[in-house]
Amino acid sequence: MNTSFFNSTRVMVKRSMRHVTRSMDTIITVTIMPIAFMLLFVYVLGGAIKAGTDNYVNYLLPGILLIAISSGISYTAFRLFNDLKSGIFERFHSMPIARSSVLWGGHVLTSLVSNAISVVVIILVALVMGFRSSAGVLPWLAVVGILVLFTMMLTWIAVIAALSAKSTDGAIAFSYPLIFLPFLSSAFVPTASMPGPVRVFAENQPVTSIVNTIRALFEQRPVGSDIWIALAWCVGLLLVGYVLAVVAYRRKIA
Repeated sequence: MNTSFFNSTRVMVKRSMRHVTRSMDTIITVTIMPIAFMLLFVYVLGGAIKAGTDNYVNYLLPGILLIAISSGISYTAFRLFNDLKSGIFERFHSMPIARSSVLWGGHVLTSLVSNAISVVVIILVALVMGFRSSAGVLPWLAVVGILVLFTMMLTWIAVIAALSAKSTDGAIAFSYPLIFLPFLSSAFVPTASMPGPVRVFAENQPVTSIVNTIRALFEQRPVGSDIWIALAWCVGLLLVGYVLAVVAYRRKIA
């Protein structure tokens, strides 16, 4: 059964990645908006923002990466919804392949790969803009691990949205508040500069702890309790999203 799952998943990943590479405009679209935000905040608004650092792009980058992933996740929901409507799931399920591989290989792992490409492109642009990090291999691996967890968490939420939606617009609408969430966090300005109620929300939502952790790892500073809060948010929401997505998937294909 395990061999069947892994072989089927490999085939599904190849199929989905062919679709991604043939429509690179989706990755370009996903990267353009975060890069535009980065350019706007660094070169237009950065001088007026008191972030306590001389290199604002270093401060800004973690939040931009989360915005890119949140934006890219909408395409996962879009592809899954279209597959459901096209009837291709029924065809796959009539073949001798593991049913779960259609979801894992066809959409979840493909989401990881496509979002990783977007993240790499944005980091390269940030380097041109002056981003610098003294972090060694282990902190960078920790950053990668957190971004992978964040991507997986949002991907399973995207699966729930796609399985529950009645239209394409409905499938991708869930991503809009996720893209906006970093603006109500420490991603662009310190939370101490925010008015009372906004500050309370910003300091107790998942993006702030994730951004603070990634920023500290890039700068080789102690991460403190932020890393545990970030991991708790990511792992907790990942598990909840996975369980709900599997239940919705089984109901959909029953």
